[in-house]
Amino acid sequence: MAFPVTIHYDNMPGFADPHVWVWYDASVATQDDVAASGTDAFGPFFQVQAKRKDFGFKFKQGPGTSGPWEGDRLDRYYEALAVTGAGTVEPSEVWTVGGKAFVYPVQPRAPEVESAAQFIEPLPKKPGIFVPNTGALSGLGATPLADGRILFGLYQPNAARVFVMGSFNDWQRPGADNEDPSKFLECKLYRGYFGTPNTWLLVTDKAHAGDEYKFFAIGGVPRDRNRRFQKYFPDPYSRQLATNFAFNNSVITDPTTFQWNEGGFQTPDMAELILYEMSVFGFTDLNLNIPAPERGRFRGITRRIEEGYFNDLGVTALSLMPLGEVPDAQGPNTLGYSTSLFFAVERDFGTSDDLRLLVETAHRKGLAVVLDQVFNHTSNDVNPLYKMILEHPDEESDPAEGGLYFSGSTPWGNRIATEKEDVQNMLIDACKMYLTEYHVDGFRFDATNTEYMDHGFVLRLADELKKFKPGVLLVAENLPNQTDLNRSGFDGFAQWCDPFHDKMKAMLREGVFQNSNFYSTDGLGNIFFFSHDSFAAHTNNVVNYCVSHDENSIPFEVGTNPILNSGPTKDRKGRLGLISTMTAMGQPMIYMGEELNQEQERNIVTVHWPDDFDHHGFYQWGRRLIHLRRRYPGLKLRGYNPAETGQFTFIVAPWLDSPHGGSQRAIGWRSRVNAFAHEALVVLLNFENHDVTVDLELGIPGVWVKLADIDFVNDIPPEGSNGAGNSTALHTNDGRFGGFLMPSSSGFVYKWQAAG
Repeated sequence: MAFPVTIHYDNMPGFADPHVWVWYDASVATQDDVAASGTDAFGPFFQVQAKRKDFGFKFKQGPGTSGPWEGDRLDRYYEALAVTGAGTVEPSEVWTVGGKAFVYPVQPRAPEVESAAQFIEPLPKKPGIFVPNTGALSGLGATPLADGRILFGLYQPNAARVFVMGSFNDWQRPGADNEDPSKFLECKLYRGYFGTPNTWLLVTDKAHAGDEYKFFAIGGVPRDRNRRFQKYFPDPYSRQLATNFAFNNSVITDPTTFQWNEGGFQTPDMAELILYEMSVFGFTDLNLNIPAPERGRFRGITRRIEEGYFNDLGVTALSLMPLGEVPDAQGPNTLGYSTSLFFAVERDFGTSDDLRLLVETAHRKGLAVVLDQVFNHTSNDVNPLYKMILEHPDEESDPAEGGLYFSGSTPWGNRIATEKEDVQNMLIDACKMYLTEYHVDGFRFDATNTEYMDHGFVLRLADELKKFKPGVLLVAENLPNQTDLNRSGFDGFAQWCDPFHDKMKAMLREGVFQNSNFYSTDGLGNIFFFSHDSFAAHTNNVVNYCVSHDENSIPFEVGTNPILNSGPTKDRKGRLGLISTMTAMGQPMIYMGEELNQEQERNIVTVHWPDDFDHHGFYQWGRRLIHLRRRYPGLKLRGYNPAETGQFTFIVAPWLDSPHGGSQRAIGWRSRVNAFAHEALVVLLNFENHDVTVDLELGIPGVWVKLADIDFVNDIPPEGSNGAGNSTALHTNDGRFGGFLMPSSSGFVYKWQAAG
């Protein structure tokens, strides 16, 4: 038995005589050509006598098949949810919009005359709260206003209606249990990105900081369990999620209640960075000297900052592994690279204010804070963004399609659609939010290779953030390293340097690494001259490291070579790796536990801390070495090509003659920051498993003090007791020193100290 369905159409194409073509299957006999029955404020409407509970339809000009027709992507489908005994069908009335294939069970809300920006501009803002503005002033999220009201904003280009529901209105929304329309909080639709209606806004005095909430959308979303095109979900711009993991409600936060006192801290220049990569959970989880409630949380790190651990070690920047909300429970293998929301701080680590306190404390101790952002993929398990916004109804049933925010896949999960401008806007807003509300100094971006991320976005990201905070620190993991991220060199991304890491691992384990013969003299000079021949245009473009969360520790890697698998050898190789990292041109990075030469496999985030740091030989040697890096400009040369300016000269190298290291896995250079002899340094490194004797072209006559070798570090006063009278000093009348012995797996740093 046929039943009536009214189809409304806004006739955006402007058909003079609009008809709707209805089909049930491939048979011509089951097709109908229906003219408009009339017109209302929305547009023409059509009375269809449906022959089945589901059918397809599309619009065209006039009767017959000559058209013109809407495109194939605009085929629409109706499905009856229920038929009562009286023959009443639900829904008996649907709405459609030109240019979109969605079928709406309610009349889509008409956009307001003013734009989102015009609506938001006059609202009273609170300094210290970021009001999203990338791509357009959008006001997305939940923003406390100066007059006590809350501005709610959601980007949803394909919804018919959007509501806010929360603890402040008894979670009321259409279709709720005990539905009470008087408590509904419906958003209005405004022109936002691209000048089109896609931004839903509401200002209300009913909600306050601390309240929980979600958005509820009708249309443009997958069907719920009752097969209605409606969905409620956390705010993509949530600053925080509630503690109930079953509901994952968003929480309104007000960052202005935190009173900042950073002691005048300024973000350091890239050349001053000594990065310390760390997991919030893993850094203190096994540290029994930390109170149990603080272990594995922001508060535990804050305590260690206050105690002066990082200042004693000598690093200048904390590089925190991802803080975004993830579905995984914390543990030794939980790295945090399964982000589900980009604005919400992981609940397991503490509150938003706990993170602010960490940053404030770090700044008061002179430490920069860099956050890891995962903009290439998200979790596949619990992911609020997955199909949160459908771009076409077909995406609902296609497991390969994740909706607006996704396109394709990566080895780790759904690939984020960084080629889409509206998705870019959200990710850039997330960074601006962290800069504004958490005062962080910069970001490390995970897996930015063009296979996983659109580089138009990555470069736009740099432009936007440099404009927003000119001194922002930008670090990229980009393997293999790609030159376009250098930008103009000094203003580009500092990339995790794959050539340095791979070459060092091969040299330290004395053999093949990752099926490649990096254990050779080829490219040895390149990795210490900021990989200039590989990818970098400027020293700012390089972060050198031997260990990261993604890579085995040095003693673990060395132990994979059976002939090197002994404690003393692992200790020596760990020292050679650290002295190489701290002296190579570019910015050095160590991974938590590397200062202890901890033996650990990759992708583990726990550290086994010693009871006594004062008598931990590796730690004490390492911290003194790191302080040399901080103190001496000659160990942190910067520029496009310091060799051309005379600041850097190789004096030992495989490509030189035999007296100067020819054909040996040994490297050495002279560093002259300026014309002052006191700033002159020489670095020597031997990666051979045998002694190498070389002649040194020190360049300046006089006394050269040994600041460091593989066993000891002793600076000159006031940092140490070294001086020209030390028996380990080199004396030269002509700036040359012949027959210098470099033992196997050794390293040295010398400094000119006095005239002969």
